[in-house]
Amino acid sequence: MKHFDAVIDAPFGKVGIRADERAVREIVYLPGEVESIESDKPLVQQAIAQIRQYFEQPAMRFDLPLGTGGTAFQERVWKGISGIAAGQVWTYGQLAREVGSVPRAVGQACGSNPLPIVIPCHRVVSSSGIGGFAHTPGDGFFRDVKRWLLAHEGVSIA
Repeated sequence: MKHFDAVIDAPFGKVGIRADERAVREIVYLPGEVESIESDKPLVQQAIAQIRQYFEQPAMRFDLPLGTGGTAFQERVWKGISGIAAGQVWTYGQLAREVGSVPRAVGQACGSNPLPIVIPCHRVVSSSGIGGFAHTPGDGFFRDVKRWLLAHEGVSIA
């Protein structure tokens, strides 16, 4: 397993966080049995506080320095995702039109998002249902996390 600077409890399991001195680099959804890790890094503590605030108030706005390291296309998609408000969903097709692309490419960029919750890719769904999540089609842990996040924001979707 990757090294995380912190692993915190979440309503659906755990959240792993990696950061350096300048930016949050990665957020990962983890199963509940993963051991929690405390951090004394100021930026990691700031990320923890904001993620916990999201669990209390899903409409809150994150304010963290982010280091995504994506391609120009991925960055464009992630910027588009960041414009979707809590409690709203867009389809992959809607987002594709917004960023001048096609749904499949947008789906791939969504699945490669290194900072879920902060860049809320769970708000992008299929035109026929919930869609995939984190490059994992079908039901399972990640789809359950997506369902939880959407329900937390007041969105009901199969």
